[in-house]
Amino acid sequence: MFDTLSDRLANTFKTLRGKGRLSEADIDGAAREIRIALLEADVALPVVRAFIAKVKERARGAEVSKALNPSQQVIKIVNEELISILGGETRRLRFAKQPPTVIMLAGLQGAGKTTLAGKLGSWLKAQGHSPLLVACDLQRPNAVNQLSVVAERAGVAVYAPQPGNGVGDPVQVAKDSVEHARAKQYDVVVVDTAGRLGIDQELMRQAADIRDAVSPDEILFVVDAMIGQDAVNTAEAFRDGVGFDGVVLSKLDGDARGGAALSIAHVTGRQIMFASNGEKLDDFDAFHPDRMASRILGMGDVLSLIEKAEQTFSQEEAAKMASKLASSKGKDFTLDDFLAQMEQVRKMGSISKLLGMLPGMGQMKDQINSIDERDVDRTAAIIKSMTPAERAEPTIINGSRRARIARGSGVEVSAVKSLVERFFEARKMMSRMAQGGGMPGMPGMPGMGGGPGRQKKQQKQAKGKRRSGNPMKRKADEQAAAERREQAAQGSPFGLPAGGGDGDQQFELPDEFKKFMR
Repeated sequence: MFDTLSDRLANTFKTLRGKGRLSEADIDGAAREIRIALLEADVALPVVRAFIAKVKERARGAEVSKALNPSQQVIKIVNEELISILGGETRRLRFAKQPPTVIMLAGLQGAGKTTLAGKLGSWLKAQGHSPLLVACDLQRPNAVNQLSVVAERAGVAVYAPQPGNGVGDPVQVAKDSVEHARAKQYDVVVVDTAGRLGIDQELMRQAADIRDAVSPDEILFVVDAMIGQDAVNTAEAFRDGVGFDGVVLSKLDGDARGGAALSIAHVTGRQIMFASNGEKLDDFDAFHPDRMASRILGMGDVLSLIEKAEQTFSQEEAAKMASKLASSKGKDFTLDDFLAQMEQVRKMGSISKLLGMLPGMGQMKDQINSIDERDVDRTAAIIKSMTPAERAEPTIINGSRRARIARGSGVEVSAVKSLVERFFEARKMMSRMAQGGGMPGMPGMPGMGGGPGRQKKQQKQAKGKRRSGNPMKRKADEQAAAERREQAAQGSPFGLPAGGGDGDQQFELPDEFKKFMR
């Protein structure tokens, strides 16, 4: 959703690079480009004006003029101001001191409240809570049935005493649900309310009546991030008519302009608490303003990637795989292990989304978007078409075996051969990293290549200095070396000059230590 905005900002910052000092014209030009980028992204005009004023004020200040790299400092300012308009710090759910905690969802029809109720229930369940979804949307056809299906998929309970389709009193259902949750010991109640195609008095009255009946601890306004400026107008109407405590953005995976996300927190004064970026139940998470700002500026979102990995991979499995790779040049690591690792990565979500969280990947959007997610399935099919012996020892796979595997997995023989070759290369590289060798091709950095054997070789080569081919220079070097040996022999046992600190002989560190003091 923020691709266009990210590209425009990246081009703006690119023009600032290489400048030793930013002039007034540079700052005004950059501010103009940022303003255009935000307006094209459908950010509300008052938000754009406030944002640009802050950036220009700080960019003219001492923090830029004294910076070694002014363009990086401007990027830092834009990043901090983006975090500010997105809400600042991450807003967490408030839970009641005495359960159940009541969370009421409000918003227009089509914003995705019912689906989001299931996602929120699944998220709460993963956090260790026992949520109850309540069907209070009794107007929209099959809304009750939809919530029941979503709740079943999420593995959470649902309270739906009325059939809906225009039958039943939503206020009474909401009131009874709290007593039902207390009796059945559900600690969170998520109330799914009705919506309308637009703001009207009936919608506001019903939402206000449900609010008064259950006294919710949190009222979350669900807004479709794809509807642009109308999202801000609707949010203001709900804030004034019913009131809400936080915002949930749905459909963040769309390709529409994402100005609503950048505007709504600043205009309404209510923070964005959750974001939904897909159709699956696990495409939902807490909203972090700093991480979203990093994504917009192309800096990635490593923290979210780490959190996903921690939720998917177990420490025991990771340690087991590491021991296999570290032993006997990784030969204990088989294709079965490779398949298990691949399936674990697949559980984390779309490969393209995971790559998009890495810093610097904004420059490779076209390549990432062209990734075929089915390649993982094809690789899994090839491995599963092998016998246990072939998975354990791929070196036995000859021409006839490759033909059989290709027929079983529905691919070309060349694909099987390519997979086996890539597996051997990947195993070799991962084994080297597990044994402390680091990444190949980077021998000069500790832990990044050049294992113990290479370090010994480098030390051995560094022992003796090469003699100059110039006889005069060689003779001068030999005389200087002889003088150093003579001074060392006359000095103290600790290598200090003789005389104990005579003013004519000033002590100097050896060259090897001087380079660390620079």
